[in-house]
Amino acid sequence: MKRYSRLERRHFPAIYLFLLPTLILFALFYVIPIITVFFTSFTKWNGFNAPQFSFDTIFYNYKKLFSMSSFGKSLQNLGLWSLIAATLHVGIGALVAFILYQKPKGWKFVRGVYMIPNVISAAAWAMIYKFIFNNDFGLLNNAIRLMNPSFNVNWFYQSPAAFWAVTFTWLFYAVIVCMVVLADLMAIPKELHEAAEIDGASSVQRTFLIDLPLCRNSLGTSVIISVTSRIAMYEAIALTTRGGPGNDTANLALILVKAINDYNYGLANATAMLMFTFGIVVMLVINRVFRMNESVY
Repeated sequence: MKRYSRLERRHFPAIYLFLLPTLILFALFYVIPIITVFFTSFTKWNGFNAPQFSFDTIFYNYKKLFSMSSFGKSLQNLGLWSLIAATLHVGIGALVAFILYQKPKGWKFVRGVYMIPNVISAAAWAMIYKFIFNNDFGLLNNAIRLMNPSFNVNWFYQSPAAFWAVTFTWLFYAVIVCMVVLADLMAIPKELHEAAEIDGASSVQRTFLIDLPLCRNSLGTSVIISVTSRIAMYEAIALTTRGGPGNDTANLALILVKAINDYNYGLANATAMLMFTFGIVVMLVINRVFRMNESVY
């Protein structure tokens, strides 16, 4: 355990004083709302009257949530979407970052173009894909019909195409992953590459033995961001399939919003707590897998 000198300890009150406004805001806008959501998830509450708590029905909202037909399918979809996000989505963003890191001709222009989707809202992005996947005049189906004139798929309206159509609305949208990994790559000391090159290491060896290990934290961060985004994903589904057909594209965020629209805030908060718990578990697991608390140098 680090020991602080008397001079350093004298500055502690000033440090705590500067941190106090931030801690107060954090408590007001994060800690207290989370605690409120947790306790009201065990109550019957319509949002207008005071929450009604009873020991006889303490787990009513959670039992109702777990018994919903859309809940099981939501967990199944979340698991598959999380796997795709942690592998393909992060992989695409990281691959683009590693290519840009080599600084090929025109790399700054490519970086700028690749960032354009980041200024487009998720809602607008969903509508763009709804046009692309349209069965009658969509770009995708008409391109396929050039080779197969009888091709006829309503991507967002039939199973199992709807699941993959929703997946494509975010799969290649890996700008944040690219920027996070690229920033980490740019911070790697050039001396490491120079020393490895002198020792006869090829560019491929330098990538796998220097760059990839030193990007461990940014890759872990990217996985956390990508997977937790799937937990909270709403616009891409609500504006395309609305969870259908059937429950093929159902997720927890849709259950939460529907509960709010039905003025069932107890159920909504129970769903929110489950989503919050999943997010915490993801962060803890990824943090452990990627050893993000350890120094990479």
